[in-house]
Amino acid sequence: MPWKVNYLGSFVDLNVTPQDKPLVAIVGRSNVGKSSFINTICEFKELARTSSKPGKTQTLNYYEVNRDFYLVDMPGYGYAGVSKVLRQSWSDFSQNFILNATQLTCLFILTDANIEPQELDLKFIAWCGEKEIPIHIIRTKIDRSKPIIINKLEELFKLKLQDHWEELPVITRHSSVTKEGTLELRLAIERMCK
Repeated sequence: MPWKVNYLGSFVDLNVTPQDKPLVAIVGRSNVGKSSFINTICEFKELARTSSKPGKTQTLNYYEVNRDFYLVDMPGYGYAGVSKVLRQSWSDFSQNFILNATQLTCLFILTDANIEPQELDLKFIAWCGEKEIPIHIIRTKIDRSKPIIINKLEELFKLKLQDHWEELPVITRHSSVTKEGTLELRLAIERMCK
C-alpha cells in the first residue's frame, strides 16, 4: 500500500524536534544517495531534494509517514568541501541527535556499494556499535556496477566490519534506479515502527 508522506519541517534545534512517534533516521557520507533513497522508498519523486553538490543537507528534515512514524533525513558526514570546524559541528549535532532521540527505532546507514570500504563509514558504524544504537546498513547504487563487483566489495566491507562486530548488522542492497530492495525496506520500516 502506498505511504502517505508529509514533509513536516527542517530542524536545527534538537530541543524542538518531534518526539511523539517512532522514527527511522537516515544518514551516510555526503553524495551517497540519501535523497534518492528517501524519494524511492516513499515513492515520491521530489520529496527530498537531490543535489549534485554534496553536503547540502545541514538540518534534520522530518517526514511524517501514514501519521504513524517519522523518517528523518540527517546531515551527510565527511564532505571535504566545507571547513573542518563546520564538519565537526555537523558531526556533534548529528551525534547528539542520535544519542538523545528518545523515539529512534533504527538508524539506516547508507554506504556506496561501488567503492571500497571507507574509513569514515567504518568508524561511524563502529561508534554506533559502541553506543548500542540499532542500525541497518544500506548498500546504495547497486545498479552502477556488475553484480560480481558488488558482491566482491560487499564481502570486503563485511570483512572490515568484523574487526568491530562479532555479529554483523543487517545489510540490505538498494537501487533507486531498479527499485531493488525498496519493498523489503519499506516492510522492515513498517515492522520496526509498529
